[in-house]
Amino acid sequence: MTAGPPVVVVTGASSGIGLSTARAFAARGARLVLASRSADQLAVVAAQCLADGAAVAEVVVTDVADERSAQNLIDTAVATHGRVDVVVHSATVMAYGSIEELPTEIFTAVVDTAIEGTFFVARATLSAFRSQRRGHLVVVNSLLGAIAAPQMGAYVVGKWGQAGLLRVLQLETRDEPQILVSSVSPGGVNTPIYSQAANVTGRSARPPLPVDSPEKVAQAILSCVDRRRARVSVGPANPMIVAGFRLLPRVYDALVTPLLHLASLTKRPPSEPSTGNVLRPLPAGEAEHGRWPGPLGIARR
Repeated sequence: MTAGPPVVVVTGASSGIGLSTARAFAARGARLVLASRSADQLAVVAAQCLADGAAVAEVVVTDVADERSAQNLIDTAVATHGRVDVVVHSATVMAYGSIEELPTEIFTAVVDTAIEGTFFVARATLSAFRSQRRGHLVVVNSLLGAIAAPQMGAYVVGKWGQAGLLRVLQLETRDEPQILVSSVSPGGVNTPIYSQAANVTGRSARPPLPVDSPEKVAQAILSCVDRRRARVSVGPANPMIVAGFRLLPRVYDALVTPLLHLASLTKRPPSEPSTGNVLRPLPAGEAEHGRWPGPLGIARR
């Protein structure tokens, strides 16, 4: 058993699921190390977490797609607190556009953030865990790590690659029973990631139905840690969608594009081409929730 409140590192803590997760651990009195690319927004989140009950809330500005930055995050947490108990890796970026249309630097950055970013965070984290012989790494994957969708090729490739990496890490840590690597895979979630995404489609993006709140995903992450679960899916329709993709591919292929255009990538209002927050952070657009309230299900505190 470890002494004192748990030491929890959260990447992507300045917005969306990462922010909700940080607040959920704060309510348990955790010692938090909060990471993202946005220094000013992280300071706001740290103050919020302290108000929510965190024992400590420290900020480490981190770009997970940079190996030294990811290593510095974990090294700082260990140097400050003497150990790390839980690392929640939720940092991600998204892009909308066909494979033919999407600029190379946007495609590469989205894929690298998902795959290389997870690789860098995991390698630094597992090195620390092996030194202390225990720890839990939770990575936020996606429903799109198990299915495909048009106009989201960069994100799909990144999340499929991330899912494969996580399965390998689960196999490679079986020699240490007290070290666990887990994946949490939500469907649509009401966060700013859709409005922050790069977009060259001319359409406006929103989360696909049904839409869960980031608080629901955060609670799933806490439950995953409490119950030491290896894989968690968040979203009532996820099993049906994955089954359709695998078992009825012709039906899935015929329906996915019109459904995407109807519910998630709409013509109105039209969207100007944008690189979003893929190449650099946009702190003004970061928040716990997106702009899709009401029946889409924001569970506000």
